[in-house]
Amino acid sequence: MAAAATFCGLNASGAARAPAAAARCAARPAVAQRCSGWTPAARDSCRQLRRSSRQATAARSPLVCRAEQGNGATIPDGSVSLVLLAGGVGKRMGAPIPKQYLELRGQPIATYSMQTFAAMPQVKEIVVVCEPEWREVFETCYARLPRKLPLKFAAPGAERQDSVYNGFQAIDASAQLVAIHDSARPLVTAADTLACCLDAWQVGAAVLGVPVKPTIKEVDGDRMVVKTLKRAALWEVQTPQVIKPPLLQAGFELVQREKLEVTDDVSIIEALGKPVKITAGAYTNIKVTTPDDMSVAERFLEEASAAARAASSPDPLEDARVEECEADPSQPECRVYDE
Repeated sequence: MAAAATFCGLNASGAARAPAAAARCAARPAVAQRCSGWTPAARDSCRQLRRSSRQATAARSPLVCRAEQGNGATIPDGSVSLVLLAGGVGKRMGAPIPKQYLELRGQPIATYSMQTFAAMPQVKEIVVVCEPEWREVFETCYARLPRKLPLKFAAPGAERQDSVYNGFQAIDASAQLVAIHDSARPLVTAADTLACCLDAWQVGAAVLGVPVKPTIKEVDGDRMVVKTLKRAALWEVQTPQVIKPPLLQAGFELVQREKLEVTDDVSIIEALGKPVKITAGAYTNIKVTTPDDMSVAERFLEEASAAARAASSPDPLEDARVEECEADPSQPECRVYDE
């Protein structure tokens, strides 16, 4: 059995396999990945690798897998400037302070996405658009970040497009992509952000979005139904919205020249007549706008924490199967396969 006893990242003696071969192995659900017949050290490493593989699989987005396995496009490290919009007032929340600074599970809402983006190697800097009196919130968060990428600030404008423009003017000239995100969306994931960046890298502009669930009707000024819109063609857009800087610069020039008003960032690109790609995101990437949204966000965070704990905990059933195969390696379910 030693000739065939190769488990994904390790061979029977415990030596590492080539990353590409390990990835192919781990992607095959039909492979009976057993650790029997191995040296004690290799067996222990095998068990640990299997648990790590399960954890990584649970954490990875299928979108990223498809992006990486499609045409091989990648986003270079340090190529994305992140503009974090945190200048809104949040009147609908009915709170004494702007909604993005309310605490969600003991942490300001705006700092969740900041932490997510700061951990991404593709992100080279974060430009926070906020009022001066709220900078301390981000500076405190920044001081606790393990990765100290550049942190900049810009002033908010009268409208969203003005705030985006101010943040855009502060980004590094070498940035190849600019990602614009609402700080009131604390649950965005790095995986979905990377998928959106990959689409923008290829198309020029992309935005996270999800298919609309309810039926949408168009009405006139008297609220009389004009028509029912085709739901299959409707998407609710989120953030981040990712755009190549030269394209965004051209869009702002058009907006200023024509005095246009736009409600989201990729609308600027649409005004240019350029393509925009919708990157399928997650329904959990909600914008916290009302007290009900706070409750929903808390529940999503609790579920994510529970999933992370479950992924990192030992699997008693799997350990029992390993022990069974060590006792009788001839069982069909204990077979292992080489590449």
